[in-house]
Amino acid sequence: MKDTGYRPKYITFDCYGTLTNFQMADAVRPLIAGEIAPEDTATFLKDFRAYRIDEVLGEYKLYRQVLRDSWQRVCNRWRIPFKTSDVEAIVHAVGSWGPHDDVPEPLAKLADAYPLVILSNAEDEMLQNNVAQLGAPFHRVFTAEQARAYKPRYQSFEYMLDQLNCTRDEILHISSHIWYDIIPCNELRIENKVYVNRGYDPSVPYYGYAETTDLAGVPALLGL
Repeated sequence: MKDTGYRPKYITFDCYGTLTNFQMADAVRPLIAGEIAPEDTATFLKDFRAYRIDEVLGEYKLYRQVLRDSWQRVCNRWRIPFKTSDVEAIVHAVGSWGPHDDVPEPLAKLADAYPLVILSNAEDEMLQNNVAQLGAPFHRVFTAEQARAYKPRYQSFEYMLDQLNCTRDEILHISSHIWYDIIPCNELRIENKVYVNRGYDPSVPYYGYAETTDLAGVPALLGL
């Protein structure tokens, strides 16, 4: 990121995990109780995450289908029954999640100074409730459904830039995901980015970002 005092035209955000508290582990644990030994739960969750990553790299499909196919694959791998009702429970859970505790106050502060934008690996209908709970105004909300591609595919970021009619240097992109957001931004030469390190990925300073532990650290980077 450029020196403190940089003023972007837009601040763009990842949503799930960065702004919205991504509580997938809490959603999944009740579904596998009695099927997976407690000591294997963390490994099962890692496998489910890995399949979700793999599923978004293929031809576009709705996020609920990504969740369904990822769940099918992880159930097959662990040789436990696949239940459509489990997928429905996960989809419902994702759409219900609210913000991290550290988000509302600094997000409102940023919204007073800049137009805010979301670029999310979501579908429109599912994301609406998540965004409503953030409590701040957003200039635009872009989804994988609109872009017909998921991050980390470049098409997703290029769609956002085209829709905003701005250059790479005019955005500050903020995310808690190295793989989904920070790496593709780096490869697309989006210089200004902030990694909110919530523990999803290890820090990799090579990719040229400012780092905070929560959203409260972002306004100060912009001199607010």
